[in-house]
Order: sequence, then C-alpha cells, then structure tokens
Amino acid sequence: MAKIAIIETGGKQYVATEGATLTVEKLDTAEGKKVEFTSVLLTDDGSKTVVGAPLVAGAKVTAEIVENFRDDKVTVIRYRPKSRYFKKRGHRQPQTTIKILSV
Repeated sequence: MAKIAIIETGGKQYVATEGATLTVEKLDTAEGKKVEFTSVLLTDDGSKTVVGAPLVAGAKVTAEIVENFRDDKVTVIRYRPKSRYFKKRGHRQPQTTIKILSV
C-alpha cells in the first residue's frame, strides 16, 4: 500500500499520495518552485497509522507548483420578486495545481 498523508491548506483538507496531482486554494509561490506542507493531520505507510492531535509532529509533505490559474466563473444572482430587485455578480476563484513529490 502506498504512503498517504492528510494535509491542511487553505482551510481545507486533502489526501496526498506520492505522484498525485491536487488542485488547492491559491499559494503565493511561482510555478516550478517547491513547497512544504507542515500541517499534516494524519500519515499512513501501509502498516502504521499516526493520527495527530491536532498535527503529526515532524511530518511534512513536499510538493511542486505545476500551475497557478483562476477557476471557472461562478454566477451569483440575488432576486426578490415584485420589488424590482435584481443583482448579478460573477466570481473566479484563484487556484493552484500541485504535484506531490514526497510524503
């Protein structure tokens, strides 16, 4: 069984395995650079599982930034009937694609 880790970034939790590609909230790092995640909540190497309280001491996950981009547009509409109230807004969330190098 492959090594896995659960990391936290951008207020969300992701399952990281070596070689996996993840799309996470925007990281302020240039493309091609390496980044380390030290907020590891759980690690598993196939025979031993370590659960942090809340973090696993000394654990880190290394990843490489593949791409910084903006996600598809989400349209938000507020409407109240019979009162001529209509608001339409769009939003594009910045995202980062990372490739996990080591767990």
